[in-house]
Amino acid sequence: MLVLEYKVKGKQQQYQAIDEAIRTTQFIRNKAIRYWIDAPRESKINRIALNNYSTALRKEFKFVEELNSMACQAATERAWSAIDRFYSNCKSKKLGKKGFPRFQKDNRSVEYKTSGWSLNPTKRRITFTDKKSIGEVKLLGKWDIQTYPVKSIKRVRLVRKADGYYCQFAVDIEVRTEPRAGDGELGLDVGLEYFYSDSNGHHEENPRFLRKAEKAIKHAQRQIYKKEKGKNQRRKARQRYAKKHLRVSRQRNEHALVIARNVCKLNSLVAYENLNVKGMVKNH
Repeated sequence: MLVLEYKVKGKQQQYQAIDEAIRTTQFIRNKAIRYWIDAPRESKINRIALNNYSTALRKEFKFVEELNSMACQAATERAWSAIDRFYSNCKSKKLGKKGFPRFQKDNRSVEYKTSGWSLNPTKRRITFTDKKSIGEVKLLGKWDIQTYPVKSIKRVRLVRKADGYYCQFAVDIEVRTEPRAGDGELGLDVGLEYFYSDSNGHHEENPRFLRKAEKAIKHAQRQIYKKEKGKNQRRKARQRYAKKHLRVSRQRNEHALVIARNVCKLNSLVAYENLNVKGMVKNH
């Protein structure tokens, strides 16, 4: 599955409509979790039952009916994903917390399946055809989504981030293996001091993006508490703070992808140990 991401450009009323669709998705997911919690023990709640419950919600609430029916099903699938993960952790007797499903407080995306949207055949534009009044928005990015058949687009997701709104396309394509530049074998060991150490004695330095941006992040965080609650200036300060964390997240992701690509292209076999890094960090 290939995911292509575009920056969304639209009017302020369209952004408000996207926010409303995101809130509706959060409402449906939380109602599905509550439906599962309140269900009697003898009744088995599965994925199909939650999808049927989304249909009942559409009949009960008008703002839910305005959202595309498949987007409502995608919201209940999120709830079932959390429930199924909880069941799997209990069945495997995972140590510690089992991840009991929680209610969402800050959902940031709405997901459409194969309906509720229409892609422009030539221009980088997409139109959302449900009753949330999002309408047609521009797509800013270097990818060319028109090169893929519409039938191969399985999901369309609208995501709200700190620096704006994004549209993600999940495209079902055949994976092609790239030729390797080398035929060596390499073993990787993930550590805390270095990003990784390999079997050839090479130590990849840890870039420490968070440590470098820590001073600016703390300054932005202090500015939030200097603003009065409920005011527009406090909202802008929170947005500046979130943008700095988003930049660090993107730097980490890009660095990991570049390193992984280089290692895989230069070696025909890469071995690594499946460690519990989260537990290692906790153990001082």
